Amino acid sequence: MPELPEVETTRAGIEPHVRGQTVRTVIVRQPQLRWPVSPDLAHVLPGQIIHTVHRRAKYLLFEADTGHACLHLGMSGRLRIVPADTPVARHDHVDIVLDNDWTMRFNDARRFGSLFWLDGPPEQFSLLAHLGPEPLGDEFDGDWLYARSRGKKASVKTFIMDSATVVGVGNIYACEALHAARIHPRRPAGRIGRIRYRALAKAIRQVLADAIIAGGTTLRDYIGVDGDTGYFQLRLAAYGKTGEPCPRGCGPIRREVIGQRSTFFCPVCQK
Repeated sequence: MPELPEVETTRAGIEPHVRGQTVRTVIVRQPQLRWPVSPDLAHVLPGQIIHTVHRRAKYLLFEADTGHACLHLGMSGRLRIVPADTPVARHDHVDIVLDNDWTMRFNDARRFGSLFWLDGPPEQFSLLAHLGPEPLGDEFDGDWLYARSRGKKASVKTFIMDSATVVGVGNIYACEALHAARIHPRRPAGRIGRIRYRALAKAIRQVLADAIIAGGTTLRDYIGVDGDTGYFQLRLAAYGKTGEPCPRGCGPIRREVIGQRSTFFCPVCQK
């Protein structure tokens, strides 16, 4: 699944092409995604200007005159800018055609994505209302993690992957941040002190920022808006490295399943 860096990379690649452009038409070829595409979208969005593109967690918010188009890429979704006359490919489910003869095209082979029209404040939308802070925003730090973790018996990995704690820390980046902070992923969240949480928050910020600069992590399905793949996978220290030496010169990286997700860590330096 595209994680926060991949979604942010998509946002940054899409926005210059759509900002200030008027929507000519919306073509919905397959309305049955994870949830049905909002029926209002094809009727309300044409004629409106897309003013900017925001990201909230893994959702893209296209701000128009009277509301927002809210897109989630799902597990395999791709959003690209193509000429309006580009032939339609398999799994090209939705086109948002602009007046400049370019089209924002959503392709989703597994159909786990979603596309909604929001005519109210996005923060009141049911899927966004209860999300935690952005990991790269001012509200997120080690003190926040420490306060939220008190009394928590769940593993710290499960804790930081909970979107009510902080958004956008998916499996890959949770493994990498915990390795950078030298924290064992099975350690109970409530038994980690403030100083170590400050180190973990710093690691989460750094890992995500580095991944955004590198264009994300391509493991299976993710392809960027320009068709290129991300390169952060070349810099992974723990994820997917089972049996390989820890970059710190410790023992081999170990794989275990935590919360039904493959988890990679160094049993020597992560405590």
